[in-house]
Amino acid sequence: METTTNNKMLSISKQVVSILMVLFVFLVSLSLMSSGFKLMGKDVASEIMTVTSNPFIGLFVGLLATALVQSSSTTTAMIVAIVASGALSLQNAVPMIMGANIGTSVTSTIVALGHLSNKDEFNKAIGAATVHDFFNLIVVLVLFPLELSTGLLSSVGSSVAAMFVSDGAKESTKLFSIMGVTVKPTAKFIVSVLGKNPYIVLVVATGVLFFSLRAFTTVLKKVLVGNSQKKLEKYIFGTPITSLFWGMVITAGVQSSSVTTSLAVPLVASDKISLRKAFPFLMGANIGTTVTALIAALSQNEAALAVALCHLFFNLFGVLILFPLPAFRNIPIWCAETLGKASMKNRTIGFAYVLVVFFLMPFTLIYFTSPDKPSGEVKKVEIQSFQKTKTVALH
Repeated sequence: METTTNNKMLSISKQVVSILMVLFVFLVSLSLMSSGFKLMGKDVASEIMTVTSNPFIGLFVGLLATALVQSSSTTTAMIVAIVASGALSLQNAVPMIMGANIGTSVTSTIVALGHLSNKDEFNKAIGAATVHDFFNLIVVLVLFPLELSTGLLSSVGSSVAAMFVSDGAKESTKLFSIMGVTVKPTAKFIVSVLGKNPYIVLVVATGVLFFSLRAFTTVLKKVLVGNSQKKLEKYIFGTPITSLFWGMVITAGVQSSSVTTSLAVPLVASDKISLRKAFPFLMGANIGTTVTALIAALSQNEAALAVALCHLFFNLFGVLILFPLPAFRNIPIWCAETLGKASMKNRTIGFAYVLVVFFLMPFTLIYFTSPDKPSGEVKKVEIQSFQKTKTVALH
C-alpha cells in the first residue's frame, strides 16, 4: 500500500514538474516574440498598425491565421505578444481576436471529414463540427458592428485591465515578480545569443510557441482526460449547464478548444450524444480557450492583459446572447443540421464549406478590402475607437 502511494505521489510530482516546465517555455516564447517585434523598430510597428487599421482586414487575418495553424490559442498568444510590444493597438487587435474564434473551429470540421465513408455518421459529424462555426459567426455578426460603433469590447477590456493594474499594482508586482527573475532574463539571454536579429528571434519564438502549446495540450490531456475519457463521455453531457461547465473546464485544462470540440464530433457522429446536448459543451469550450491568452498576458503589460480580457468577454457575451433562451440556442443548431443534411446528399458540400469559409472567403475579402497605396500619395482615414476619432496616415 505504501509503495503504491509513493508511486502515485512520484507520478503526480512528475506531471506537475512537466506542466511547470512547459509553462515556462511557453512564457519564454511570448517574451521572445515581444522582443522580436520591438527589435524591428517603429517602421514595422507602423506598417502593422496601418494594415490592421481596417477592422475587416483584421477580422479575416485572424480567421485565416487560425485556420492555417489550426489553433486559436497560438493565434491569440501571438496577438497578445504583438500588443505587448506596442506594434498593435488594442482596438486593432479585437477584430483579429474575433476572427481567431471563427478560425479555431476548422479543426473539428476537418475531424468530421474523417467520417466521410459513412453517410449517416458524416451527416451528424458535420452538424457537430459546424454548430461551433455557426455559434462564432452569429456572435461576430452581433458584436463586430457593436465594437466598430461603440468600442464595446475594447472599452470593457481596457477598463477591467486598468482596475487590476491600478488597484493591485503592488500585489501584482509581488505575484508576478517570479516572471522578472526567470522568464524575462532567459528571453533576454536567448535574444543576445541570437545576435539581436529580430527575424531570427521571431522564427525561434514562433517555433518554441508551437512546441510549447503542443506539449501543453499533450501533458494536460493525459492528466485531465487519460483513462477517465469514457467516464467523461458519460457524465459531462447531462444538463445544458453541466455540459457548458465541463466544456469550459476541460478546455481551460488542456489549453485547446480544438481538442475538446474534436472530442465531441465522434460522440455525436456515433449517436452517443445528441447535437443539442453537445452544443452547450462547445460554447463552454469557447470560454475555456481564453485561458491561454490570459496566461500569456500575465508576463506582459496592461495592454496585453486588456486584449486577453477582450477575448474572454467576447466569448462570455456570446454565451449570454445564445445560451439562456432555447429559441436562440436552436438557431446555430438548425443551421448546422441543415448543412449536415445537405452534405449527406452531396458530400462535396462539406469540402466546399471548409474551403470557402476558412480559406477562399478570407483571402478574397482581404484582397478587396485592402487600402489602395498609390506611390507618393498619403491617404487619411478616420478610425472610430473608444468613441474617439483619430487620423492615421496610410502610405
